[in-house]
Amino acid sequence: MSRSAASSTISEEIIQDHRELEEYYSKYSTATSEKERTQWANQFRWELARHSVGEELVVYPAFEKYLGAEGKQIADSDRAEHLEAKKLLYDLERTNVTDANFPTLFEKLMKDLREHMKSEEENDLVKFEAAIPREESERLAKKFQRTKHFVPTRSHPSAPDKGGLPETAAGLASAPLDKLRDLFASFPDKEQV
Repeated sequence: MSRSAASSTISEEIIQDHRELEEYYSKYSTATSEKERTQWANQFRWELARHSVGEELVVYPAFEKYLGAEGKQIADSDRAEHLEAKKLLYDLERTNVTDANFPTLFEKLMKDLREHMKSEEENDLVKFEAAIPREESERLAKKFQRTKHFVPTRSHPSAPDKGGLPETAAGLASAPLDKLRDLFASFPDKEQV
């Protein structure tokens, strides 16, 4: 889904991504054909991979900068949760939607994500927004949206996740191959997303 971050805060952008992930999972769950299930699973995977790396490159370093020791603790905890999600997503990417294990893997991933998203929305982002001026939040929202355009679109659990040059370099190296693979994957029509 394309949207402008012109006046959005970073929290609004992240929460919007969370709602989209829930929507894609719901559409996967109610799909009536293998093709539709594949398309919505791919859309979910694509958005979750981009969202996770965007948070790791933009949001978590900002937590550390503006919230000090507590921000570092929050960022480290969120990175650990992301790593578990990336591992599940990696397994899901390698499992066909017709495989009997696919729904169980997807349900486990979504259950873990819902817990992560709830904590992030009710705790982490609330503390963060209280610590920064709105203008900084809007600047981070724009940076987050821009970042999502060049990051990988598939799970890479062994890639660096601390932001900075190592993660940026890993993202730039793997993103073109991910995007090439996406050309051959089935996604919902743009009007459906």
